[in-house]
Amino acid sequence: MTDYEGLVALVTGGASGIGAATVRLLAERGARVAVLDRGPADPAAAAMSLPCDVTDAEAVAASVAAVAERFGRLDVVVNNAGVGAQGDVAANDDDEWRRVFDVNVLGVARVSRAALPYLRRSPSAAVVNTSSVVALVGVPDRALYSATKGAVLALTLAMAADHVRDGIRVNAVVPGTADTPWVGRLLASAADPDQAALALRERQPMGRLVSADEVAHAIAYLGSPLSGSTTGAALTVDGGMTGLRLPR
Repeated sequence: MTDYEGLVALVTGGASGIGAATVRLLAERGARVAVLDRGPADPAAAAMSLPCDVTDAEAVAASVAAVAERFGRLDVVVNNAGVGAQGDVAANDDDEWRRVFDVNVLGVARVSRAALPYLRRSPSAAVVNTSSVVALVGVPDRALYSATKGAVLALTLAMAADHVRDGIRVNAVVPGTADTPWVGRLLASAADPDQAALALRERQPMGRLVSADEVAHAIAYLGSPLSGSTTGAALTVDGGMTGLRLPR
């Protein structure tokens, strides 16, 4: 497919996991892709890689401006940078709540705010935010993380309403438990990694983890000009976790 031919895409958190898979796919489909991440992106896929912490408003604004200046445009923004958190509502102190919200929610706002002037000039403007299935279903020991991803989903709908008449489509991808480095670290820290991995697979009706590539394809669909009538949508890629209830 060449639906991204001539477009410039920006992916935060594009150095690993879902972000890296998205960068590769968008590049394959014709986009020039810029990555904002604290780590380096794959030079074979990313046309531009900028070290950037999404909690730093000045760095975000400068990085987004640098992308637009280099390529002369900005068409698609994928807000994928995020961090995890474990525990119930009492497990994390105020500083940790602020830190995770700063990355997962304010990071989306900072990047989107910086990108708006350029997106308004694009004939194919789209924003895709990475939420999570925990925004839609209750999962134990994910209180803080769930709160941030619920906020991302609500922010997506508000942004879609605010900017539809600017010609900017805003959607969210809602992954289930995905096979990513963060999940790998989570399993490695478990008392019984094999049992923890089995529990994660079994809570998704398909019986396996979602792949990063599967989420990337959903992101590419939402950001593509071929999806010009899709805005304010939340596309689940969760192995049936949200909608299916199978007999035991």
